[in-house]
Amino acid sequence: MLKKFLAVSLLGSTLAFVGCQSLPQLPGTTANLNQLQNKTWVATKIGNAALITNPSERNIASLQFDEATKRVTGSDGCNRLMGSFDAGKHSISFSQVATTRMACLNNSNVDQLFNKALAQVTNYKVEGKTLSLLDAQGTTMIQFESAIQPR
Repeated sequence: MLKKFLAVSLLGSTLAFVGCQSLPQLPGTTANLNQLQNKTWVATKIGNAALITNPSERNIASLQFDEATKRVTGSDGCNRLMGSFDAGKHSISFSQVATTRMACLNNSNVDQLFNKALAQVTNYKVEGKTLSLLDAQGTTMIQFESAIQPR
């Protein structure tokens, strides 16, 4: 009897402790998995710094989320990147992310800033044509705009 009580108490305490950590509230968000996936998202901001890119550049910082394979691909502004993602209604996590290792000159370290910000992402929100990747506190780490794909 004492063992059952101890086990139930321990389980209850663990659940209460884990349950106290909550995700940031995302007011007014219309984000869902369907809006996130199967689009090209071009980075427009890293943190508070705006990214100004020429559409004819080769490696524009961008991401694409493939619904069928649960794969993310794109560019960090210099290198190609690929990996896996898992997303819920507001949460997102990346795993097995790999990049090429090209020498990029005159890109203002966008690739380093992009990868550092991406590593901190735990949540997302989609509002219209804007995707915001957020950290655990709800701070926007990277902001994107959806690109129009030629057919």
